[in-house]
Amino acid sequence: MVVATPTPLLRRGNKKNTAFGVPTIDLSEDKSKVSEMIVKACEEYGFFKVVNHSVPKKVIARMEREAVDFFSRPILQKQRAGPAAPFGYGCKNIGFNGDKGDLEYILLEANSTSLSQRAKTISNDPSTFSSVTNDYVSAVRKLVCDILELVAEGLWMEDKFIFSKLISDTQNDSCFRVNHYPPNNHHHEEVFNNHWDPEEERLHISPFIPTVGSKSRVGFGEHTDPQILTILRSNDVSGLQICSHDGFWIPVPPDPNEFFVLVGDSFQALMNGRFTSVRHRVLAMNSWKTRMSMMYFAAPALDTWITAPPQINNIIISTSNNMYRPFTWGEFKQIVYSLRLADCRLDYFKNHTQSC
Repeated sequence: MVVATPTPLLRRGNKKNTAFGVPTIDLSEDKSKVSEMIVKACEEYGFFKVVNHSVPKKVIARMEREAVDFFSRPILQKQRAGPAAPFGYGCKNIGFNGDKGDLEYILLEANSTSLSQRAKTISNDPSTFSSVTNDYVSAVRKLVCDILELVAEGLWMEDKFIFSKLISDTQNDSCFRVNHYPPNNHHHEEVFNNHWDPEEERLHISPFIPTVGSKSRVGFGEHTDPQILTILRSNDVSGLQICSHDGFWIPVPPDPNEFFVLVGDSFQALMNGRFTSVRHRVLAMNSWKTRMSMMYFAAPALDTWITAPPQINNIIISTSNNMYRPFTWGEFKQIVYSLRLADCRLDYFKNHTQSC
């Protein structure tokens, strides 16, 4: 069954507020119907939520505990895992080109060899951290592959593994990131100085509700993800917003029990523009709780060519030409690292002058 989320979102702008439901897809229902609705959600929003997924709750809980343990440590201990270049521990600086956010994070290569090495600087128990992170990454990678196979089925592709094999490839270039945002109050800087008590924070069951005119800080500025798909899971603290195709910023209610799926730039190119990567951001709202989110960014091997398969152009009646010139994931990744967070990277690969 495919249902709209019971909590409507509001589009705010010059126009009257309009209710907007997050596309919520039950993966346990009939595959043919689910595949159609995933394709529709990717086309209309580039974003949806999945329920009844295959990731065990204990795998999620163990990963969250490891992340909470890391971020609750003194700053000097956390800095042992940094600086992020791009992998490792980072604080406030996002990338290499001047972008900043009100957060700290760890960014890891999503392969067992790299995770084992990084675990030595992240955890006092590297083997446990490595095992827990590998279990989580393996589970969400399988979820990505399941979704990509459903997309192929919904598009009536002859090869249902045409997209998923890019991620199941042992040479895939996927990565895993955990973001940690301090609470938006006058004590928020103490988070970075480790003067906060996770147990005390847990007892605050009522977040501070923003009022009209209250200020929000930018936790992570607006951007699209460059990879194929992103699997995002957060705790119960709000802040994520997506930008609709008509330019409205829409707050997304958090759901710690489920996953949100975001279409990335590479999938937009693979689909010749039929799917659109979703622009999103995180605002640090007034709250006495920190927000923590975990993202698996599914990317192919560096030498993989990103170009729309001929069958995709046959499906899209309005065009028989590729919107983008072929490029490798490694080539696209270099462009990503050279630009600011909010830049439209696919513009550099367009076959015509239309902006993204």
